Amino acid sequence: MPKPDAAIAMFDKDEVIVRKKLRPKDAATLILVRRDARDPRILMGKRHENMAFQPGKYVFPGGRIDPGDQRIAVGGDLRPEILAKAAIGITPARARGLALAAIRETFEETGVLVGTRAAEIPRTRSPAWTEFFVHGVVPELHRLDYIGRAITPPNRTRRFDARFFMTDDEAIAHVLESAENTELLEPCWVTFAQARALDLPSITRRMIGEAESRLSDGPDASRPVPFFRFRRGKATMDLL
Repeated sequence: MPKPDAAIAMFDKDEVIVRKKLRPKDAATLILVRRDARDPRILMGKRHENMAFQPGKYVFPGGRIDPGDQRIAVGGDLRPEILAKAAIGITPARARGLALAAIRETFEETGVLVGTRAAEIPRTRSPAWTEFFVHGVVPELHRLDYIGRAITPPNRTRRFDARFFMTDDEAIAHVLESAENTELLEPCWVTFAQARALDLPSITRRMIGEAESRLSDGPDASRPVPFFRFRRGKATMDLL
């Protein structure tokens, strides 16, 4: 668990500073863990060099919430203790939408579908979810853990209020042979040690530590969730 007095280290100092103050946009990330070898591995990808936000960095799949994320039926809800923490400051429906955004973005960026095979597929007007459902998979939320939240500091080129979810590869229903997207290059499964050697945003490095600690300590529904943000010009870490 990161220490509050170390929270200042989570933000990249080389990010472009802008004058206009941007309001953070709700976003979500999914940390997928594979434990079929001696050392657990996590799914990451490299952002394109021409991206305005964190170009060339290795990150977990994720992105902004879409209106369609709150309008589809799912195969299983977030567990009550997970929903309670994920919904702090927002509605439960918004929290579920963020979890679904993490699953959708993972599919779009890596070709990995998290959920379960189903004969009946929900109807949707969302192009992204229509593409997801083509593969006969319905997303499931009850396998997801909620392990962190972070708001991009003020005066950055992009700002997000990001929620970090985590699950293991048993939740994967299908994997496409190839996935084309405009954000992530080279999706790959890496050990925690290999991940730390990559070019990472500081908050991603923090979340790698949180994920590894949770795997080492075992399941604990009472474990607090770290929340990184700037308040009154200072980097802080609260526990949810």
